[in-house]
Amino acid sequence: MKFDIIITITLKEGMLNPEAEAIRHAIAHLGYATDRLVTADQFRITLDAADKTKAEEIAGSICERLLANPVIHTYEIEVI
Repeated sequence: MKFDIIITITLKEGMLNPEAEAIRHAIAHLGYATDRLVTADQFRITLDAADKTKAEEIAGSICERLLANPVIHTYEIEVI
């Protein structure tokens, strides 16, 4: 079966995020206050798997082996 997967990768809490800080400052220059801003990378993958559980397992393997650094990143997997 084919499954659509959405993987969202973010930096762990406490990690420096210069991109988010630059965006936050730019928003402030537009006249809007923000308490917090987080950036994320999102990947959409279609893959073959026997079932939804197996699709999530494959996506987790892809994250841990390629897309995310477990020291600094967290990730969420959504199987559609």
